[in-house]
Amino acid sequence: MTLSIDLIIKDAKEIITCSAPKFNQLGIIKEKSIAIADEKIVCIDDFSKLISQFDTSEATILDAKDKVVCPGFIDSHTHLVFSGSRVAEYAAKVAGEDLEALRKKGLLLGPYETIRQTQNQSEEELLRQSTTRVEKMLKYGITTIESKSGYGLTPESEIKILNVGKLLNETTNVDVINTFLGAHGIPENKTKDEYITEIIEVMIPAVASQNLASFCDVWCDDGYFTKEESRRILEAGLAHGMLPKIHADAYSYIGGSDLAAEMQMVSIDHMNYTPTPVLEKLVKSDVTAVLMPALDFAVAHRKPFDARSILDSGMTVALATDLCPATYTMSMQFVINLACRLYHFTIEEAIKAATYGGAKALNLQDRGMIKEGMLADLQIWDTDDYRNIAYHLGDNLVETVIKRGKVVVHPTGIPLLNAIS
Repeated sequence: MTLSIDLIIKDAKEIITCSAPKFNQLGIIKEKSIAIADEKIVCIDDFSKLISQFDTSEATILDAKDKVVCPGFIDSHTHLVFSGSRVAEYAAKVAGEDLEALRKKGLLLGPYETIRQTQNQSEEELLRQSTTRVEKMLKYGITTIESKSGYGLTPESEIKILNVGKLLNETTNVDVINTFLGAHGIPENKTKDEYITEIIEVMIPAVASQNLASFCDVWCDDGYFTKEESRRILEAGLAHGMLPKIHADAYSYIGGSDLAAEMQMVSIDHMNYTPTPVLEKLVKSDVTAVLMPALDFAVAHRKPFDARSILDSGMTVALATDLCPATYTMSMQFVINLACRLYHFTIEEAIKAATYGGAKALNLQDRGMIKEGMLADLQIWDTDDYRNIAYHLGDNLVETVIKRGKVVVHPTGIPLLNAIS
């Protein structure tokens, strides 16, 4: 029986497969079409060959002439679910003002302001706010989002945040993958030892029993959690089926990156202070580096990460937005802009890091590339040259988004055509 095709992307100028073996190569196919059935990519070939080889009588056709097709962006580090804004704090910092004046007005600053507002917000309102963010991210070509908890710091609030992430996965056109990050800070009403005990004995078992998170994460840095404290938390998460990730070396080097190598973690995120000798250990352990140019930009980080050294070490690199109150961006294209201009990524490396690298940082083997058998998570750019994704500053080149083989973003006025069998 001839396979029935659901969707064809016809005559793309460039198809960025991201399947080339080297990280600085994209594996571009020109002037070809993509056939999709049952959520997956079936074939990449000439349009005439596709319609002769398959049953296309019920297929929808997207005309991609003079356009670029790319895998959907995979955002492997966000704090998607939170409440409130820290715009007053941001504005004061940008203006170089003394933040003490804000404190005297009774305003809480930094993460604890977000924690307070998120703790006090209803699950329904968190879902509404987060859904708006997801919908914007989808329009920017992001089809998979990792969502970290961490703005709760109580069992009830951490579960609430993860429940919202689960609902987002069920109710939006984006795959939302939860990470438990109870160890994002230390609540003001507990000692660190008390809180670590609560994370290990209360939070992790509760999260696991409700199947709310795929990963467990820790912030290992001065003022947060030590290497050995992080190990205890992550080993507890692993014992409950959550793979380890780590925020490490963001503001100091205290051994978090060594721990990432020792535990063969899925990813290490930030890496501003990671020593060069540790990179070799991370490469051997196949740990993915998740880098966030927008975070360094937004907070004016005193030591931006050394992307070139990390890339040249041979580590697989992912780019992520780090969407949160301190880094309020939903655009992976903006992240690519920053990565290329400020961090010396080539355009090819930046695109691959935002797709293939993101998939690897989330332990996903079914997306991040365009080839037969992969999920049809795709985006079509309104340009005939893929390099414009880095060259067009602050623009959105995404015209159409396909998620699991279905068109979920498409401009009005451009018809969806039926195939000729």
